[in-house]
Amino acid sequence: MNKVEDFILNFEGDQKEIMLFFHSLLTEEFNLIPKFQYNLPFYYRKSWICYLFPTKKGLIELAFTRGKELSNAQGLLKSRGRKMVSSIEFQELKDISIEGISEAIHEAIILDENVPYTFKKK
Repeated sequence: MNKVEDFILNFEGDQKEIMLFFHSLLTEEFNLIPKFQYNLPFYYRKSWICYLFPTKKGLIELAFTRGKELSNAQGLLKSRGRKMVSSIEFQELKDISIEGISEAIHEAIILDENVPYTFKKK
């Protein structure tokens, strides 16, 4: 097991179930590389694509690090006042619309492969 899996397995109930689902989807279907960064599971290709964030309200947030650059054609992504990150919150596994999520993940991967991520310091 790795640090990402250890982190996920420390949760219970719906949070654990949702994170296990996304971990499997992101690593097996989309071939993203899991890394434990900033005390959260991040998923990479060339650079960071997304991460899983368990909220204090018991939700799981699938957050796209370059979410503001995505089209959000599905209308699922919310920025919540953040400058770069956009995300989708889930309370239960049945809340997940795999089609819309897959489109957002595909778009984030294409962005990562074609437009290099650059960090601009202020």
